[in-house]
Amino acid sequence: MEILIALIAAVAAIAPTALTLRASRKTRGEVTADGEATRNATAEAVDALGSRFDARIDDVRDDLDEVREGLARVREWQAGHDAEHLIIGQHPHPRGEN
Repeated sequence: MEILIALIAAVAAIAPTALTLRASRKTRGEVTADGEATRNATAEAVDALGSRFDARIDDVRDDLDEVREGLARVREWQAGHDAEHLIIGQHPHPRGEN
């Protein structure tokens, strides 16, 4: 009978420890799975943000190209306009305007 009581006491002492270890391993596995899911979600979000950023940079470059083209047209017009004024300055305007 004493052996049976000792055996029950040993199982009673060991069982909670074994259950705690099992639960701990399961929790670590869940934490690892949660951590991996979080890392994957973060990586996907960063990739999406990078794609949006690249698209925005391309849009800005396109806008800058349009501005440069417009500026080139204005400079061409200005050069022609300046040339007209130089020519007009050499020949008096019929109404006396230069």
